[in-house]
Amino acid sequence: MDVRKFILSFKNNFKIISQSLKSRNYRLFFIGQSVSLIGTWMQVIALSWLVYDLTNSALLLGLVGFFSQVPSFFITPFSGVLVDRWNRHRILIATQVLSMIQAFILAFLTLSGKITILQVILLSLGLGLINAFDMPARQAFVIEMVEKRSDLANAIALNSSMVNSARLIGPAIAGILVAAVGEGFCFLINGITFMSVIFSLLAMRLKKKPKHRYSNNILQDIKEGFRYSFGFIPIRSILLFLGLVSFIGMPYTVFMPIFAKDILHGGPNLLGYLMSLGGIGALLGGIYLASRKTIVGLGRILAAATGIFGISLILFSTSRILWLSLLMMLVSGFGMIIHIAASNTILQTITEDDKRGRVMSFFTMAFMGMTPFGTLLEGALANWIGAANTVLISGGICILGTIIFSIKLPAIRKIVRPIYIKRGIISEIAKGVQVASDAKIPPKP
Repeated sequence: MDVRKFILSFKNNFKIISQSLKSRNYRLFFIGQSVSLIGTWMQVIALSWLVYDLTNSALLLGLVGFFSQVPSFFITPFSGVLVDRWNRHRILIATQVLSMIQAFILAFLTLSGKITILQVILLSLGLGLINAFDMPARQAFVIEMVEKRSDLANAIALNSSMVNSARLIGPAIAGILVAAVGEGFCFLINGITFMSVIFSLLAMRLKKKPKHRYSNNILQDIKEGFRYSFGFIPIRSILLFLGLVSFIGMPYTVFMPIFAKDILHGGPNLLGYLMSLGGIGALLGGIYLASRKTIVGLGRILAAATGIFGISLILFSTSRILWLSLLMMLVSGFGMIIHIAASNTILQTITEDDKRGRVMSFFTMAFMGMTPFGTLLEGALANWIGAANTVLISGGICILGTIIFSIKLPAIRKIVRPIYIKRGIISEIAKGVQVASDAKIPPKP
């Protein structure tokens, strides 16, 4: 192998993967959030173990997951309007401070030995309310942090890599700490790590946003955002596909304590390994997306990755072999993150700037808002037929959804292509395609 060619190829790939980090504000956010998310994943793992240790109930695991995410379904249509109207930077500072307070309260109650399942549910509900504002604001704020619109897809993919790097590190640390000193220290560390992202947000230098005119009626703005999102086939199809996978596929992570403890006969360390392998797979998926030079063809990748995700759930649910279960967690993480990040990238690319907050609120509803209903349903189903059979059914339905989306994909590409041309993503107009000024765009309300 020619070493010089290998080094040159590595440098070129690294430049492609990290191009959005040239933007100072995004670089600050990336560093601060990378630290904070390690603590977040530590809390996720420690909390799931705490709940199962307190209750030994799959249903209550599902119930806690339900209350932590259900506000995303009911609140985000309103929060999306406010994200479009208000300063997204200030919203994010507020949500990070409130999330830090939630973590410290959880740490105090756990370390003092006073924690109860009711308190866990209430604190999870509180965090869910915070995230209902944080998620749409975070997604819509990305375009304000990058200096070039062409870096948007790279920034979204790097966000996914950031989340899943933390997902790799956080659960492994949490597994060790829970076994050694208990769950409370994981919650305490999470609270401390929020300071990093708060400082990074305060250090940003942002340009003033152009002001858009909005009606005085919030319900009218919600209706406008709904008509815009669901009246346009590509946005509607991606949101519905994401909603299906979030409802039926993503709740599988809630059952990881059951797989670790009862099916694979391990402890909190094994739970950390399972979640970390999922994080490795998701990290690889994020790096793969970040290394792509164009978003063209992302719809096909989205469909293929979701099919892989469904197959991995089926194999994971039937496995009683440790190495195979770990491998399937890696594959599921890879497929899942590509599904989420590709959906996000396509939506952000084709959405008009003044409606970005509302579209991202529907993205949050589909991504996080549907998951609690699936978690509640699958928690009850797991009590009846077992966690393994529940995950098996979930994988099968994800594959069915992939087939339906793939059938619709040619029609979606035909509509999206002129928008890509209009925005300079595709430089050459293929024969038979009208000029950009005649391109189909989402209907005006």
